[in-house]
Amino acid sequence: MAASTAVTTVSYGASPLLPSQTALAITSRRLSSFSPSKRLDLSNLRRRVNAPPPRRAVVRAARTESAGVKLGARAPNFELQEPLTGNLWKLEDFELYPSLLVMFICNHCPFVIHLKKDIVKLCNFYMKKGLAVVAISSNSVVTHPQDGPEFMAEDAKNFKYPFPYLYDESQEVAREFGAVCTPEFFLYKKDGRRPFELVYHGQFDDSRPSNNIPVTGRDLSLAIDLALSCQPIPSNQKPSVGCSIKWHPETESYVPKSKLKGEKKAKQKNFKSLAARRT
Repeated sequence: MAASTAVTTVSYGASPLLPSQTALAITSRRLSSFSPSKRLDLSNLRRRVNAPPPRRAVVRAARTESAGVKLGARAPNFELQEPLTGNLWKLEDFELYPSLLVMFICNHCPFVIHLKKDIVKLCNFYMKKGLAVVAISSNSVVTHPQDGPEFMAEDAKNFKYPFPYLYDESQEVAREFGAVCTPEFFLYKKDGRRPFELVYHGQFDDSRPSNNIPVTGRDLSLAIDLALSCQPIPSNQKPSVGCSIKWHPETESYVPKSKLKGEKKAKQKNFKSLAARRT
């Protein structure tokens, strides 16, 4: 028995999807009237289809590492206002504490935001053990108004900072400390009546906003434990990594004070050697 083939047409409304003889004739006449000179040039399209896909642009945030401050350096004096309360804070306000943690942070930096909640947890824990803590923002409000005192007060209130969050409008305090990035941690320790001396200038831990490493605060908490128990802290310390401090536009090429001192000593040494040769 011969096999029979059935053709089924599918209709949308009243018109079948299969073309009628009249439609085919009209299409044939249109194609025959389309001259080669009017036809589309598809050669460029073919080349584009066969071309490799374009590379994806990867944008990375600028990273700055803390450096240039020697361990054993004394804590600089400061007098700064706390936007949340309007109170003035000085270095001498922390003289009765055995250790002082000075943190340079800000509102907008993704490196700070990544650690913010854990910084609060760590400080709450160690402040009960006798650690003094103060945070400072030195970013320029000219370039970054979101880091201004009004927003600092909101940030301190929203995150329930247990420490004073101070505004360094002139940026002189950041220069005195040698701070260059946010977050940046300076842990000072004092023996008796001696002034605070720097014992730790390193990272919070290995976690960064994009490396998927859990935030633990391991490095800083270990240093605080050793400082509070009067034990020596290893000098091999990983630098803190974060956003650069946003200097005022007229001082964007700021060089840390510690580096300037080193350059000054080197110049003096060169001048002395030149004078010796002349004589």
